[in-house]
Amino acid sequence: MPELPEVETIVRGLAPALDGRIVREVVVREPRLRVTLASDFATRLGGRRLGTMRRLGKYMLTPLDDGRVWLVHLGMTGRLTLAGARPLPLVHDHVVLRLDDQRTLTYNDPRRFGRLDVLEPGAVPGVVGPGVDALDDALSAAWLFARSRKRRTSVKALLMDQRQVAGLGNIYVSELLFRAGVRPRRRAALLTRDECTRIVEAMRAVLGEAIGRGGSSISDYRDGFDQAGSFQDEHLVYDRAGEPCRRCGGPIKGVVVVGRSTFYCPRCQR
Repeated sequence: MPELPEVETIVRGLAPALDGRIVREVVVREPRLRVTLASDFATRLGGRRLGTMRRLGKYMLTPLDDGRVWLVHLGMTGRLTLAGARPLPLVHDHVVLRLDDQRTLTYNDPRRFGRLDVLEPGAVPGVVGPGVDALDDALSAAWLFARSRKRRTSVKALLMDQRQVAGLGNIYVSELLFRAGVRPRRRAALLTRDECTRIVEAMRAVLGEAIGRGGSSISDYRDGFDQAGSFQDEHLVYDRAGEPCRRCGGPIKGVVVVGRSTFYCPRCQR
């Protein structure tokens, strides 16, 4: 599933290319996504001028000239790709936007877990949720320490809960907890202030580096111009169970936390 670095990479690439463009035509080939496309989706988006796309958590939000907002969530396998006037259609191209500069913006999603919608501004928070964006200055060590008190859940579950922290997923939580030296199954309520500081610092460092490398292309992910990311080459623990830790040489361990495969170093993380 594309996480914050992948979505941010797409937004940084597409935003300047789409800003000010007019959607001349919207073709819906398959409306059955995670949330079925509204029957008037094409009407609401067609003819509108696009504003500057931005990211919030794992969502892409583009203001329209009628005051509404075009919302995109990539789900597990979604792609949003800008190409020439008539790109060769692919099997899972579910929504196609034809722009006034003759280019085409295509939403492709093999597993159809993504979401596209055109919303009134007041409806956006209810869809995106209350979580604090992982790169927001409001997500401080003090905030994390306060939010973790009296929680029975693990630190990994807390960080992956989009109602708490928006944008993180399995890959980057594993990576940042390794850098912070904290085991993913540690009970959140037992985190110290120092550990919260290390977690927030590692979060910003890992996300920043991943964005700089265009995200992680594990399987389906490509950016808005169909280019793969390369941060997967820098993963220190994710999907490396049984391999030697690049810091201490001990074996990386794989466990299941909140139903997800989780990776950590028993020697480097406490």
